[in-house]
This record gives sequence, C-alpha cells and structure tokens, in this order.
Amino acid sequence: MRFVSLARMATSRPYRRPGWFDRKVFNRLVAAATRVGISFWGSRILEVRGRTSGESRRVPVNLLPFGGGRYLVAPRGETQWVRNLRASGEGELLLGNRREHFRAVEVPATEREPILREYLRRWKWEVGKFFAGVGPDSPAEEVAGIAHDHPVFRIEPWAGQRSSTHDGQTRGGGRHIGRR
Repeated sequence: MRFVSLARMATSRPYRRPGWFDRKVFNRLVAAATRVGISFWGSRILEVRGRTSGESRRVPVNLLPFGGGRYLVAPRGETQWVRNLRASGEGELLLGNRREHFRAVEVPATEREPILREYLRRWKWEVGKFFAGVGPDSPAEEVAGIAHDHPVFRIEPWAGQRSSTHDGQTRGGGRHIGRR
C-alpha cells in the first residue's frame, strides 16, 4: 500500500480521466484527421518527450491563438503531457506533414483568466464538463478561481525556425475546418 503525505495531498492538482467515448472515439477521430492534415477548430497533435522513458508521446490538443500569442490549455488538469512538457520545456505540434518545434513557457495561474475564458468561448462544447460549471461568460473571479486546475503554456517558436514536413522539406500548413 502506498501512502501520500497530507502536505502532498494539499498541493496535488486535479486530473480528470477521459471517458470511454473520449478515449476510444472522439480523440482517435480528431487525431486521425489531424495526422492527415485536417484541423478541427485548431486541433494539432502534440509530441513531447516522456520525462521518464525519454520516448516521444503524442496527444491531440487544441491550439489557441489569443492576444498575439498561441497557447496550449490542459482542460483535464495535470495530465501526463503537462508533466512531460514542464520537464522538457519543448515539444512539437503536428498537422499532417507539417511539424513545428516550439519552446513552452507555463503561464502563471494569476495570468490565465483571459486565456481560459477565450478557450472556453471556442471549445466549451467539447471541454466544458472539465471546468466545474465555469463558462466563457462567468464572472472573472470564477474563472480565476479554477485557473490553478488548468495548466496553460505559451508556445514560442525556436529562433529562426521554419515549419517543415517529416522529411525536412519546408511547406505550408494543412486544411482547416472551423476557426483557426
């Protein structure tokens, strides 16, 4: 039996496991479309190195353009991809054959409120169930109150980087459905 200290329990952050439909149907459908170059409302495949294994891990994510920046939000909380991204500080976003290497900077919880609000405005239909009843039109205090439960990373390109295909050739992006 494994014991967890009270101090660790008090500082642990929530994680909401995906249900059967999300895991077996929805995420696989979005990931398959994204792999062939079709983006649904900003979907990408996040590839990040595992902090323990060192192997590349992939997961579908929603890339949020907002206020001149681009962000990854973790609606399910402290996921493995969040922990891996924190540990490595870098990753790649894939859309079809396009691969974009980036540096990730975690946004402090005190600065997440407007980003979370915009994320919910775009994807509440998909992820609203993970935000404890808070929506895009909720008061600022309510959105700020859940900010610590939803890690946010600002995506910054590597200096001088150009997007490339898997074989290294530079090219444009894939097809987009919905908002970018």
